Amino acid sequence: MRICPAQPHDLAKLLAFRQEAAAWLSRLGTDQWQRPYPADRLLATIQAGTVFMVMDGDTTAATITVSREVEEGLWTEQELSEPSSYVTKLTVARTHAGKNLGGRLLDWAGDRAYRVGAKWLRLDAWTTNEALQRYYVRQGFKHVRTVWEGDAVNGGPRVSGWLAQRLAAPASHGFHEDTNREG
Repeated sequence: MRICPAQPHDLAKLLAFRQEAAAWLSRLGTDQWQRPYPADRLLATIQAGTVFMVMDGDTTAATITVSREVEEGLWTEQELSEPSSYVTKLTVARTHAGKNLGGRLLDWAGDRAYRVGAKWLRLDAWTTNEALQRYYVRQGFKHVRTVWEGDAVNGGPRVSGWLAQRLAAPASHGFHEDTNREG
């Protein structure tokens, strides 16, 4: 499998990929990702070079966004002063589930973060999705805190405020990389 940056022509594919994940999450009984993701926001992150796709031949097996940018209101000023990379929108196709692809992607992201001088690989997870939170803990992340308030964008309680981090570190992930090392 190879990992490569998403391109603007991948937008429709990635939006459909997210819809597939939202339908699966709904069947599991969680409200995570039930609101459609704005295409213009996804396109902006693709154009910024922070969205990556794992390709299994011609099939998109997974996607992840890794950035130095962070959603406002989640991390403290002290935490923001520490060099970090942030993971968002990690999604694995149902056809590739159960193969530790998500774990390998987190290792890849931690390795990428380490190579650009980050101390931490950080993420925020859906506040009410306890199964997802347990998954991240099994992947070596430590829960920092849960932020409940302050979702100014949607005018309600924060839905993705479970914060976790693990040290950025070199890792063997097994992907062939078609990426640059910035991140």
